[in-house]
Amino acid sequence: MELSNKTIGNMIASLAITLMAVGVVFVFSASAQIDVEYDLSKVFSYPEIRQIFFALVSVFILFGVSLINYKVFAFGEGRVKKWFLNPTVYLVLISIGLLAAVLIPGIGTEINYARRWLRLPIGPVTINFQPSELAKWSLIIFVPAVSVLLGEKIKSFSKAFIPVCLLIGFIVGLIVIEDFGTAVFVAFVSLVIFFVAGAKWWHFLTPVPILVIAFAFAIISSPERMERLDSFFHPDSATEQTSGYQVKQSLIAISTGGIVGKGLGGGISKYGHLPEDTTDFIFAIIAEELGFVGVCFIILLFVSFVILGIIIICRCDEAFGKLVAFGIVLAIAFQAVINLGVVTKLLPTKGIALPLVSAGGSHLFLTAAAIGVLVNIAHTCDVRGKGAGRSKSE
Repeated sequence: MELSNKTIGNMIASLAITLMAVGVVFVFSASAQIDVEYDLSKVFSYPEIRQIFFALVSVFILFGVSLINYKVFAFGEGRVKKWFLNPTVYLVLISIGLLAAVLIPGIGTEINYARRWLRLPIGPVTINFQPSELAKWSLIIFVPAVSVLLGEKIKSFSKAFIPVCLLIGFIVGLIVIEDFGTAVFVAFVSLVIFFVAGAKWWHFLTPVPILVIAFAFAIISSPERMERLDSFFHPDSATEQTSGYQVKQSLIAISTGGIVGKGLGGGISKYGHLPEDTTDFIFAIIAEELGFVGVCFIILLFVSFVILGIIIICRCDEAFGKLVAFGIVLAIAFQAVINLGVVTKLLPTKGIALPLVSAGGSHLFLTAAAIGVLVNIAHTCDVRGKGAGRSKSE
């Protein structure tokens, strides 16, 4: 029996909520402190409590966005006929404004020697909002919208490739000042979407020399990035002050988990041994406490998400919906692969969170919203398919 698109959309939402629930449990576990009692008057100062709040809000965001027709983000489709009324344009403009604002001392918040966040109060909670997250998802919607609007002109170097790449390059340039890893990630995902949309492959060869030089300069000019590469290639020289120490502790946590792990809450790496244990390296905590079985479960959730997403992409018969769905699935899958690669020392250390699982508000809210768009694409395609079927039989 073939599953309907609506059912697949609901399954995608269920997988996302399951990953959020796993994140809440392990952020709570990784935040455990054996010598501190909870002060209920400061309940939202605890990361584990904040994560519960973030996850609950994200569930409402996911289902709320899933009720919005995804075509409102397309140019000339849905209810938006004029480009200056399209929300996608304003998402990009707001992203650019926030990316510029976060670089200003006194406005942007510096954490771990990088100014990437804005502090935003949301009721009783203050979240560190990362504008690069908004920029990432804005481009994932904007590039498909522009690509569909261009039509056959997308194959033109001067009328399509240069303008689109200049916009992507400008946004990536703002991100790379403080966040090299996210900048490379955003550039890669955006350009892959543009290529899949129909841009000529040889057009992408023209900026390669410039990109290689810029890439090399960005690494060589940053002592921190050079240190990360050195730690990656020479792990034995790692100290507590280097990124290699994180990876070494991550591998220790993973290796000591065994088949079934030490049990939920039974890990010891979280007690000051593994830095960033609630964010970038939360997968290591999962591996230590749930072992190989838990690792397989998490990977299975992401693989299932990707498979269901591919089914939606293949079944969607509308170009904009197909490209947006592709971008969302690609971004989440690629981000998960990078995070797992860093945690297992297959890749150099980068500040890339595990989607829906790592602690944080802004990335969780925006990822949930993106999945809501994917769910709506599935539901909309299902309704359109049923409608077409009825008319044909009549």
